[in-house]
Amino acid sequence: MEGAKIILIMGKNALSLLLGLFLAAFPAFAQSDISHVVVISVPDQKMVVFQNGLETARFPVSTSRYGVGDSSGSYATPLGALEIAQKIGGNAPAGGVFKARRFTGEILAPNSPGRDPIVTRILWLRGLEAGNRNAYERAIYIHGTPVESLIGRPASYGCVRMRSRDVVRLFDMVGVGTKINICTQPVRLAKMICEASRRHVSYLASL
Repeated sequence: MEGAKIILIMGKNALSLLLGLFLAAFPAFAQSDISHVVVISVPDQKMVVFQNGLETARFPVSTSRYGVGDSSGSYATPLGALEIAQKIGGNAPAGGVFKARRFTGEILAPNSPGRDPIVTRILWLRGLEAGNRNAYERAIYIHGTPVESLIGRPASYGCVRMRSRDVVRLFDMVGVGTKINICTQPVRLAKMICEASRRHVSYLASL
């Protein structure tokens, strides 16, 4: 009986060691947020956030004024499955202006006349499909905008824009690795799209 206990303890220790080595070798896997899925409907200009399959938030957004696509120089919003590759600006104030992904120290009020920089928070997206493989190199973000009067209609240059207060909430809710699905389906189908994304994530996690 004592021998069996020792073998069991050794087995658990070996498993813990192997898990630790795996997570050290693949830190992105350890940090990946697999509980959240974000669905963005281009026709409805809406974002729905799910956690473990349940809707937890819904926000108006603004996708590209140039339509959808992934070609370099197109200024279009890419469609399909993407993920959050980096989160930038967690300590910046609401309205904080970013240039080259760095906070400049300037702060803008919503709808400041003549100004249209990236503000508040940046969630940098990486494409997971052939049809959006250029998203990361194109610097496609979910980010705050001072032009809040245009939220709810296509007005961006490829990114997904949000009001500052909304992007702060989103930033605090989701982690790196969160799956993002930008689609041409209406927002009423968001739950179905979320379930499809979760099944895909579950399948990958089982490999």
